[in-house]
Amino acid sequence: MAKYLIAGLGNFDQEYAGTRHNIGFDVVDELVQKHGGSFAISRHAAVSEIKWKGKTLICIKPTTYMNLSGKAVKYWMDKEKIEHGHLLVIVDDKALPLTKLRLRPGGSDGGHNGLKSIQEFLGTSEFPKLRFGIGDHYPKGMQVEYVLGRWYKEEVPLVHLKIQKAAEAIESFVAMGIERTMEHYNKLEVTL
Repeated sequence: MAKYLIAGLGNFDQEYAGTRHNIGFDVVDELVQKHGGSFAISRHAAVSEIKWKGKTLICIKPTTYMNLSGKAVKYWMDKEKIEHGHLLVIVDDKALPLTKLRLRPGGSDGGHNGLKSIQEFLGTSEFPKLRFGIGDHYPKGMQVEYVLGRWYKEEVPLVHLKIQKAAEAIESFVAMGIERTMEHYNKLEVTL
C-alpha cells in the first residue's frame, strides 16, 4: 500500500490558531476531518493516519515550531519510509493572491522559514509543495504582523472554501499524481 506524508505547516501554540501562517494546519485538519480521522500528539508532531483509495496518508502538524518544521518532516519520512515524491508540504504564500493555490514538484523555499528548514533537513528542495496564497495586503514594514495575523472578516468565507479546495487537491495528488493535479488546481481561481 502506497504511503504519503502530508505535512501542514504552522505554529502549534494556541495564539497562532486561525492565522495566515497556520493555514497548513487548517488544510490538514480539513482533510483529516473529511475522512473521519483525528490527531494524536506523537514525536515532533500531531499525527493522524487515514486510509483512502488503497493509500495510507500520514498527516502531520509539526509541534517543532515553523522554523524547525524539517525536524518533524524528516523524522516521519524516515519512520514511515516515505520517498520524497510522496511528501506533500502545505504552506502559506504571500506571493500568491488569496484566490490561488499552486502545486509544484520542487523549487525554492521562497523565503519561507518552514520550507527552508525542511530543505536543510532533507538536503534537497525537490519535494512537492502546495502553496496557499494569502496575498500581500499589508503596509510597508508590516509583513510579520500580516503573516502572523488573523484573516480579515471579509476574507473568511473565501478562506473556508479554499481550504476545502486545498484538501481536494491533496486527494487528487494522492489519487492521480502531481502532473494531473497541477494541470487542474494551478489554473483554478477560487472565488465565492
